[in-house]
Amino acid sequence: MDKKISLVFMVAWLSSRFGWRIKQFAKVGPNDSTLMEYSMDQALKSKFSEIIFIVGKMTEKAFKEKFWDNYKGIPVKYAKQSFNENERDRPWGTLDAVCSAKDLINNPFVVCNWDDIYGENSFKILYEHLQNSDEMATLWYTLWNVIPEKWTTNRWIFGITEDNYVDSITEMIWISKDTLSDFWLKTDDLCSMNIFWLNKEILSQLDDILINFKLENKGNRKIECYLPVELSNIIKTENAKMKIYSTPDKRLWVTNPDDEEMVKKQIEIIENNK
Repeated sequence: MDKKISLVFMVAWLSSRFGWRIKQFAKVGPNDSTLMEYSMDQALKSKFSEIIFIVGKMTEKAFKEKFWDNYKGIPVKYAKQSFNENERDRPWGTLDAVCSAKDLINNPFVVCNWDDIYGENSFKILYEHLQNSDEMATLWYTLWNVIPEKWTTNRWIFGITEDNYVDSITEMIWISKDTLSDFWLKTDDLCSMNIFWLNKEILSQLDDILINFKLENKGNRKIECYLPVELSNIIKTENAKMKIYSTPDKRLWVTNPDDEEMVKKQIEIIENNK
């Protein structure tokens, strides 16, 4: 019997570039399917047992109205990432988002961003890994292919071992296609796009890390605790293992409003080539 595996999407907050629009509801797929519906349809071909949305104050109502407790026969749950707005200017980051769902996650799980389209095979690779292993796992995408043409961006760069395990995950900030060499980066460096397989044991460790992080930084209104940073630290300090896989799929994303038409055209090409 297949393991039950949860699919966890981090969708807590609105993008300031989209104003009050929720960019995950941008219609980019076939038959006017939204970005999130298209991505879920890709993922659910791998038979995930449930979907957990990590929402925030600005997205909770819209997501519950659209999906309620079910998407195409798959149960849907909601976790809420929140923070004290008198003490903080923003949420505590991606690690806090994942730990916000700790009481709902009872299975091994794949966690990912909701404004990224990872590809059907990407989800399949991690799902199949989970059926045969208890080790953490992730995917790499080629750095050149995940940098915007016109904008600077931040990206997480993998260091890997000879037997395809993650050795480190390092953030590089304000990079662009014109400045890679300034950061000693190469076009074919391996890049994380925040999609990971984790389990309850790792989640418990991450929650302990988050508690200490918040205590140590309780006077800082802006600092965030990032999931890739803490996973990298666990790998280094606890000798935990994270298998890394390549994927044949191209990662698509909507960051700016003018990305919508580009993504729609790329999805049309993908669907026509099936």
